[in-house]
Formats: sequence, C-alpha cells, structure tokens
Amino acid sequence: MNKDIYLSNSLGNKKEKFNPINPKNIGMYVCGPTVYDDPHIGNARPLIIFDILFKVLKCKYGNKSVTYVRNITDIDDKIIKSSKEKKISITELTLNVIKKFHEDCEYLNCETPTHEPKATDNIELMISMINDLIKGEFAYESEQHVYFRVNKFKDYGMLSNKNVADLIAGSRVELSDNKQNPEDFVLWKPSIDTEPSWDSPWGKGRPGWHLECSVMSKRYLGNTFDIHGGGRDLIFPHHENEIAQSLCANKTKKFANYWVHNNFITMSKEKMSKSQGNILKISDLKEKYNGQVLRLALISAHYSQPLDWNEKLMDECEKTLNKWYDCYVPVYKKTLIQDKDLKPLYDDLNTPGFIAVLHRLFDKAKDNNKKDKELFTTACNFIGLLNQSKEEWYSFKKKNLKLSEKDILSKINQRNEARLIKNYELADKIRNELLDNGILIEDEDGKTTWKIK
Repeated sequence: MNKDIYLSNSLGNKKEKFNPINPKNIGMYVCGPTVYDDPHIGNARPLIIFDILFKVLKCKYGNKSVTYVRNITDIDDKIIKSSKEKKISITELTLNVIKKFHEDCEYLNCETPTHEPKATDNIELMISMINDLIKGEFAYESEQHVYFRVNKFKDYGMLSNKNVADLIAGSRVELSDNKQNPEDFVLWKPSIDTEPSWDSPWGKGRPGWHLECSVMSKRYLGNTFDIHGGGRDLIFPHHENEIAQSLCANKTKKFANYWVHNNFITMSKEKMSKSQGNILKISDLKEKYNGQVLRLALISAHYSQPLDWNEKLMDECEKTLNKWYDCYVPVYKKTLIQDKDLKPLYDDLNTPGFIAVLHRLFDKAKDNNKKDKELFTTACNFIGLLNQSKEEWYSFKKKNLKLSEKDILSKINQRNEARLIKNYELADKIRNELLDNGILIEDEDGKTTWKIK
C-alpha cells in the first residue's frame, strides 16, 4: 500500500500529498473555542476531525514526532457581552465554559493536544508582534487603536482565492472613522473601565481576535509549520488575516503549508449557528446518548462535506455501536491494523471509507475468532470508538431505559404465559412494546433472554 498521506488543502483548493517540513517534528495548529458559551455540535466536529488527524499523523511518523496545538480564546467581545448578559465576571464565565469544554472533549473521547494555550497568557507576545508590524509600516496607530494595512500585503485573499473588493463586499466589515481604509482590521483596541485591559504603548486595551493565533502558533511551532486547521467559517476573515499579519511580522514567505477546513453541520439543511437559533449543545445530548454515538455520527460524512444533523442519524449510529459491541473484546497486547485497512484515513481522512472497513472487519469477527475480534476492536479504538468495556456501554444504556429490569422481566413472564395459552396476539404486543422501549428479546432452547437493542 502507498503509505503517503493526502489532505485537501484550502490553499490552492486541491488534494495534495502531505510532505512535512521535518518528519520528526510535525506541527499542527487548530483554532479552538471562544469560551463565551457552552460548546455545541458544530464545535464538536473539528474537535473530532483533528483528533483523528492527530492519530493518523502519529501512526505514520511516531507518537513523539507530532506537536498538536489547539488554542483557547478567553478574551473577546463575545465573552465581554456574554458576561454582562449572565451578570457574572469574565473570569467566572471563562473558567466555567473551559471546564465544560474539557468535559465535552472527554465525553467525545478526544485526546489532549500537546499544548492548549490561552490568549490571555500571551498578551506580551501580541504586543511585540504589533510593534514589529508598526515598524515595518504594515500597521498604524489611530486613536488608541492599531490597524493592519491590508493594501500593504499584496497577497491578501490568497486563502479564500478572492480579491479584497470581493472579500469586503461579502462580509461584515467593522466600520470605523479611525481606519485609513475600510478593509483594514484591528490588532489592538482600547478598553473601557469595566472591560479587561492590559498596558500597551497605545494605552490600556486588549488585542484583536486574529492576532492571538499568529502569536501562539509562532510560540509553539515556529514561523512556518505544517498544518493549520479549523472550520470553513474561519477562512475569511480569521485565517486570511492570520496569514497577512504572520508573513509580514515574521518576514517569511509561508505561514502554514496545508490549510485543512471542515465543513458545516446543518439542521434541516440550514447551517447550525447561534444567529439561526438552531444550536444544539453537546450537554443537551449527554443524558440520552453515549459520547461514542456522537463521535460516530460526526465522522459519518467526509469532513469536507456538510453533515445534516437529525435524530435518525443518531439512532442509526447507536444501533451500529450496539451491533459492534457484540464483537468487542478487551485488547491487552499491541495489535497492528493492516495497511489496507488504514488506507481510507491516509486518503484525506476518508472516515466514511474507514467505517466501511469496520463493517467488513465486524462481519469477519462475527465467526468468534478471537484474533479477528481483537483486530476489529483495535481498528475501532484507532478512531476513538469501543473505548469503553461492554459493561460500561450497556450500563449507560440501562441508565436511560424507560423500564426497570424488574419491569422487563415481568413483561417477559407475561409474554411467556400468553404463549402458553396460545394468545400470540398478546405475546407479539408485549414483544413490540419491549422493542419500542429499546429491549430486544430472543427465544432459544426454551428460554427467553433480553438485551438492549
């Protein structure tokens, strides 16, 4: 098998062979959460997609050869607005949301990144980069604001493949009399007394949103690194602005070599967003579904394609995992996944293709061959599935059953009595009632057993 990794690169908009700058020191930076509200399903998709890419890179290059950085934005206008609405301090708000975010990462079985820096821990480095941009005449001060001069960077629009006029016309640009040109974007802004602020050469204030990622990627990965990831909604203006300020401040020709963007999650074909009012928070699903169900649902479509979220998708994924757990075995020794089975993931993280491989491995493992079961379980583990024991999986499901175990056994007895007097209509009615409540019963050798479907 060709063991090369291929990725869809938004910079150039084509699938390319991945050639790392240094195979022993691969750098990946992914835009993390802005912690003003609880994470939603749309936030979960990049969490899982880049978690799997992290695994694939480590599989090929070695566990110690990949540095994965995912930032936390803990200072932003949205955070200030949210803290006022909730009538709590910014510190309390951000700490609460970060805690919930980490709980959601654990629930979704995501690995911890190598580094998870916060914006507020890197303010001095942001001020330093702004100074470098001002010295190079790529930025200017105006009324205690500092703006980036977009017209000084001739390649602005290189990622979104549009010219400045088109980009500005198609986006909500912050209007301000302080700007020399309407397309210029803010690097530093003043804060009022009730807002967080830091001392700077331009007065007390706080950084613009785009600056933090340029600074933190440089701190942990250097001026130029391999992969930058995030959602498609970040291409413009966030990632476009990152490229401009980073190349100008660092005096380099490249920022990130590969730009990987996951597509949106939709509900009834409409993009999920707070402005649309169709947000589904991860916490809303925790009581009903095991995190593995969400994980499987989120990789059921290719990351570059939209994914329509609905209850039918969740139920189908839960049924699949129920079936797969029939072949689960604990894996105590290293089991190698065959190269041909990993091929879909090497080919632009084709998770639907790998799920098809898992179905094939499951069909083979059903014959009760322990080696095949170990291979199947290991392949599932590789993408973060079947990470719990069979007992843990079913204990979660039992917790969510509408019927108690006592009620289930009582209904099975009623059904057996109905069958004895040949009241098959009542027996079928009880079977269907149990099925509607998530209980599958099986008759074998004169005994009736039940399991969660």
